[in-house]
Amino acid sequence: MQITIVQAVVISIWIGLVMSRSFLGGATTTLRFTPMMTGLIVGLVFGRVAEAMIITAAIQLIYMGVFSPGGQMPSEPAIAAAIAVPVALLGDMKPEAAIAVAVPVGLLGSYLYQFRFFVNTFVMQKFTDKYAKSANDKMLTISIIFIPILVAFLIFVPFMFVSLYYGAPVIADIVQSTSGSILFHILEVIGGGLASIGIAVTIYVIGKKNYIAFFLLAYFVAVVLKSLNITMITYAIIGTIIAFIFVLSKTEAVSMFSASGINTADNEEEDDY
Repeated sequence: MQITIVQAVVISIWIGLVMSRSFLGGATTTLRFTPMMTGLIVGLVFGRVAEAMIITAAIQLIYMGVFSPGGQMPSEPAIAAAIAVPVALLGDMKPEAAIAVAVPVGLLGSYLYQFRFFVNTFVMQKFTDKYAKSANDKMLTISIIFIPILVAFLIFVPFMFVSLYYGAPVIADIVQSTSGSILFHILEVIGGGLASIGIAVTIYVIGKKNYIAFFLLAYFVAVVLKSLNITMITYAIIGTIIAFIFVLSKTEAVSMFSASGINTADNEEEDDY
C-alpha cells in the first residue's frame, strides 16, 4: 500500500491553504475547525468519496464541542482528518478505529500551529513594526498577510507530505497486521468513546434543561425508527417542523400573557439559565 506523490502533494497543499487562512477569506477558519471538507478532498483524491465521508463523519463527532479561544485549538481537526482518513482507507479501518488515529495526529497539529505563532512573532518584530513606524502600507500588507501565509506553507506542507507519503502507509500496514487483535479492538472502543464525549460536550454547551426533552425525543425516535432507514434529511425536516411549532406556540403564549397585562420578562430570564 502506498500513497502516490501527487495524492500527498494535493492533500498537503490543501492543508497549507486551510491552515494559512488564505483560502476563501474568513471561510478558511470554518474549514480549519471542521474535518468534513478535508475528508471530502481526501475522498476525491483517492476516488473513494463515500467511504472517506463515512470515516470523516465519525471524526467530526469528537470535535463537535471544541472551541478555539484566541484562534488556538486543543487539536487541529483538518490535520487530523488529512492523515487519519487516508490511513483508514489504506488499512480498511472502521471509522471508530480511525478516530483513535485522528486524536494524536490532531494534537501534534496543534503544536505545529503554535510553532507558526512563534515564527510569526519574529516576522512582526523584524518587518511589521519597522514598516508601521515608516507608514509603508504596501510593505505592511506584505508583512501582515503574505509572509505569514508563506510561513504557514513552509511549516505545514512539508510536514503533511512526509506524514502522508511515508507515515500513512506504515500506520496502515501496522493496522492491517494487527486487525482482529485485542489492540485493534481497544482502538475501536476508545474511538467510539471519544465520539460520545464530543456529543456530550456539545449538549453541555448548548443544552438548556428546558430543552433536554427535545434531545431525548430525537434520540429515541432515531433508535426506534432505525430499521426504516430514514435519512438525515428527513430527520432535519421533521426537526425543523417541530422547532417551528414550538416557537410559534411560545410566541402565541407570550402574546396572550402580554395582552392580559402579565409581565413575562421574569419568565424569559429564567429560560436563559
